[in-house]
Amino acid sequence: MKSWLRSVARRLPVHGLRGRLQRYLRYRAFVRDYRDFGRLAAQGPARFHLRWEDRFPCLEDRTAGTDFDRHYVYHTAWAARVVARTRPVEHVDIASSLYFCSMVSAFVPIRFLDYRPADLRLEGLKSEFGDLMRLPFADQSVPSLSCMHVVEHVGLGRYGDPLDPDGDRKAMAELERVVARGGTLLFVTPVGRSRIQFNAHRIYGYRQVVEQFAQLELRQFALLPDYPSEGGLIPDADPALADRQTYGCGCFWFERKP
Repeated sequence: MKSWLRSVARRLPVHGLRGRLQRYLRYRAFVRDYRDFGRLAAQGPARFHLRWEDRFPCLEDRTAGTDFDRHYVYHTAWAARVVARTRPVEHVDIASSLYFCSMVSAFVPIRFLDYRPADLRLEGLKSEFGDLMRLPFADQSVPSLSCMHVVEHVGLGRYGDPLDPDGDRKAMAELERVVARGGTLLFVTPVGRSRIQFNAHRIYGYRQVVEQFAQLELRQFALLPDYPSEGGLIPDADPALADRQTYGCGCFWFERKP
């Protein structure tokens, strides 16, 4: 009977009845495991109370591999390796992943600014309010800067910011303005066929990004392509490959000449 139900579930449409049947099968498996675990636990000394009212079913995790967000795992890993290599006295991050700034603050002091500041308290990390349209830094004063998977949202109103079709360009101009001579900017954004998917994000062509930071030199461009079959993070990627993506992740390491 169980194998018959599974075969039916595989043949049904992905949504609707198929989804409900799959959840039913997973819950049946959960109930079976609960009972089996209780019998096994009863054979030894009581270490924990096992009560049905305390159940917390996790039904989606029994998979052959561990799923993860490719953009956010790869781009933060890329940036952390750059900061570990350059070892600045202090690194300034504008609204990037909290996982990035919290981990990197273990070996480089981080000043983290966000339009919606995070109540994050760790040694080596300072979290505060910051508006990407008006950064609180003098011209060419920040030696080590990052802004990753952020600018594509600016001006779309998604995070409560004012609507502005040119908000992203203004934000990129601010980033460029504050990079010090000899300093670096780690910039990450979706790349591929240029378009807006309102109000989630923009997707940029490779040249759109490079030309926006015309005062800086591109030291490295790394690309995470759309599909795992195309590889993981590709260092020194071909820009033409970036423009063929639907929703790739472009990692740009810029520098300002000393």
